[in-house]
Amino acid sequence: MWSQIVRRLSTSPLTRVRHPKLRRSPHYATLTDKDISFFERLLPDGRAITNPDDCLPYNIDWIKTCQGQSQLILRPKTVDEVQAILRYCYERQLAVCPQSGNTSLAGGSVPVFDEIVLSLRSLNSIGDFDENSGVLIADAGCILETLNNHVLQLGHTMPLDLGAKGSCLIGGNVATNAGGIRVVRFGSLRSAVLGLEIVLADGSILDCLTSLRKDNTGIDLKQPFIGSEGILGIITRVALVCPSAMSGVGLGFFSSSSFENILSTMRLARKICGETLSAIEFLDESTYNLSLKNLQKINNPIEPNKFYILVETMSSTDEQAKTTLEKLANAALEKEFITDGTLAQDLTQYKDLWSIRERVPEALVSDGYVFKYDFSLPPSRMYKLVEETQKRMKQFSNVRNVTGFGHLGDQNLHLNITVKNGYSDEIKHALEPWLYEWVAKERGSISAEHGLGLHKSKYLQLNKGKQSLELMKRMKNMFDPKCILNPYKVIPYQID
Repeated sequence: MWSQIVRRLSTSPLTRVRHPKLRRSPHYATLTDKDISFFERLLPDGRAITNPDDCLPYNIDWIKTCQGQSQLILRPKTVDEVQAILRYCYERQLAVCPQSGNTSLAGGSVPVFDEIVLSLRSLNSIGDFDENSGVLIADAGCILETLNNHVLQLGHTMPLDLGAKGSCLIGGNVATNAGGIRVVRFGSLRSAVLGLEIVLADGSILDCLTSLRKDNTGIDLKQPFIGSEGILGIITRVALVCPSAMSGVGLGFFSSSSFENILSTMRLARKICGETLSAIEFLDESTYNLSLKNLQKINNPIEPNKFYILVETMSSTDEQAKTTLEKLANAALEKEFITDGTLAQDLTQYKDLWSIRERVPEALVSDGYVFKYDFSLPPSRMYKLVEETQKRMKQFSNVRNVTGFGHLGDQNLHLNITVKNGYSDEIKHALEPWLYEWVAKERGSISAEHGLGLHKSKYLQLNKGKQSLELMKRMKNMFDPKCILNPYKVIPYQID
């Protein structure tokens, strides 16, 4: 489904968010015919792309807020080719934009100016799977859903699940420390990554590709690369712990009259469902109504109310997974935390209920231009931000909806503002930096799982102190002294 959204957006008009203070740095060389000839020899069979029409999809992010001007797209198939590309670019001081599935929501996966795009889509071999340890080795360009289908045949599952699973690549997932819907059960992706192979800016390899669960020898050098968004090095191989797949699954969808009751239901779910709990998601009324209005084959399964909560359980048997949900539903109704609900009785109902939540991005796109934000906040303050934003947006007649939904179990709010007639500078300026300052004041995170990319890099200082920022810059300079990797992103003012 995510792929369908991407294809539809690629044919719609571009709305480019301007960054007036950002200028191409003279620090970088300009691509020449000699450079292109080198890469065409290195990557035969049309894997060095120069045709402007063919370059265009790699230059535009999927929500159409950024468009670069890269004249060269490189698609290596081997790690040796990645090394050769970076050695050459490092020597020539050519800027490089690493790109995975290009499903970024923060402008991190497309060039800002004319950086060479290094696409990892063709680096996609699935390696060994150790049935004793549950560890999978895979190239960075493997699609998440493809890997999940592979390990499911072996009785395991991937430790993350995203709406973009049909398009996103595992290397990009690791580079952004992607979250998704099952952090409650499996923890963050960082905790599942045992090893990485990384090609550094100068083309050398940092080999941290261990598959050991325990290795207490010195500093864990792979950690800075997880969530670094490609500014320190390019991840080429990953070793992941894949938990055992549960044959039993249960899913409940409930309505509630207040966000306070949603939080009470969450606490009750943790108590009753215990170790079977695998996901807790919430939607507000506006989000839910947009799904019903704009999506095909979405029916209203319960009586409407102000808020909705989705609770998933996993166990070794269907009976156990569903029994705990029935106990939760009965207890929540008795305490009047929820007003109505339904439990999935089979796989079809399970998929239908999940689609209400997973297809929300599609429903939002159908409502107009979308300002998308991704925050972590204390649970008690999550919906307060939505309410404050709704008040702030009342002055704009072209704002259609202000919606809140997200991963309640790990405190991740997705705030969205839909606007008719396209992007608006006036609305953008009313939202930023106000939103980021509000979140920082509440000691939240300005980016829960989408990264900083281009859009949020200038606000990093709101979350991190001066000392942290200085150490990040030192790390960048240590791993990438010429700053050729994904410039202008993540760390503010990294290019002088």
